[in-house]
Amino acid sequence: MSGTTESSVPAAPLVESPERTNTRRVIAWGLWDWGSASFNAVVTTFVFTVYLTTAEGFGGETLVSQWLAWTLSAAGLVIAVLAPVTGQRSDTSGRRKFWLGVNTALVVIATALLFLVAPDAAFLPLGLLLLGAGNIFFEFAGVNYNAMLSQVATPRTIGRVSGFGWGMGYLGGIVLLLIVYFGFISPEVGLFGVTGDDGMDVRVSMLVSAVWFGLFALPVFFAVPEYRGRGAHRERVGFFASYRRLGASITRLWRTNRPLLGFLAASAVFRDGLAGVFTFGGVLAAGTFGFSAGEVIIFAIAANVVAGISTISVGLLDDRLGAKPVIVVALIGLVVAGLAVFVLHDGGQTVFWIFGLALCLFVGPAQSAARSYLARIVPAGEEGEIFGLYATTGRAVSFLAPMAFGVFVAIGGAQYWGILGIVAVLAIGLVLLLFVRPARTPSP
Repeated sequence: MSGTTESSVPAAPLVESPERTNTRRVIAWGLWDWGSASFNAVVTTFVFTVYLTTAEGFGGETLVSQWLAWTLSAAGLVIAVLAPVTGQRSDTSGRRKFWLGVNTALVVIATALLFLVAPDAAFLPLGLLLLGAGNIFFEFAGVNYNAMLSQVATPRTIGRVSGFGWGMGYLGGIVLLLIVYFGFISPEVGLFGVTGDDGMDVRVSMLVSAVWFGLFALPVFFAVPEYRGRGAHRERVGFFASYRRLGASITRLWRTNRPLLGFLAASAVFRDGLAGVFTFGGVLAAGTFGFSAGEVIIFAIAANVVAGISTISVGLLDDRLGAKPVIVVALIGLVVAGLAVFVLHDGGQTVFWIFGLALCLFVGPAQSAARSYLARIVPAGEEGEIFGLYATTGRAVSFLAPMAFGVFVAIGGAQYWGILGIVAVLAIGLVLLLFVRPARTPSP
């Protein structure tokens, strides 16, 4: 390992890192993020979770919000246990793209099955189960997708390519939310004669979202070659033996590159806070600030515009200044904006429009810079395993934001108190990140 830092010099070449950026591959890779907006924006943030917590028949806003939090926490535990091993095995088998395809397909199926969730308490367990399963498979897919970053970007363009991917996700969310809103949710009678009776407008939106993800995920499988870098086709080991190998990898990193482990720990906390902003953003808009289902989607469109532009733009600064300064500034902005939403909540929708959009201004750059930071310092041939650890460390504490949200709601007796829980998680992650020493880049 060299002693250079992430912020001072370009990273050493990574496995299969191209000599120049192939625009066709970058666009195809980014289209997966564009398609994934169907799950991130429509399912988990602005439409389906809002439907669960606000539709009459499921059990009431507060109760369902708490069950939603516990479900996502349980899904996070499953991801924490399995993600690094699935990433490691995709490295060693040379089937990174294959497993991206399998898990993407499972997310598409789970999304489509949400059509079955009618607004009745009897269907709440099914809705929560499919939502939890979708989160699990989406994270597994993300491990392999993130590991592909070094296959489509050069060491000098990792920041902007990562930002392009995140930005494509936000922009894809805008287009899909417009389709869902004007096609099904806003009109009294939408496309194909769909109405809001029996939650059909939301339920059909789930089918549209499934098709959207499936279609836009396809290009990456044709444009980006299967992983054939260093480490592929090593001797395969059994499932439980994979954990012994994982333990050995962590021990080695502890001895040779503790800053990498420090970053994994710090990012685990602040990324859970970032996830909380999106997971509970739509729920808060509807429950605390009185947004209708249609108004939530309008806000979501504006939020994605702000997040997409800021993420793509800040990607250029990431390559010039380094990822850590970008993350620190973004987290400070998130804490300030979150506190403003809580303190000024009596101001109603105007407050949420102003400071909710401010939150979106900072969320995307923090997410993108965290991914590019890790991509620069991951040891060659271990992208899948390390990004699996990235997912695991995040999911190992993924109960934090949902639990903190639920605890503060219980303490304050009102939904808006959950904002303080999310802010607390972001603040803790910021403090931990400040103590992370400059990360070492891997030797070629």
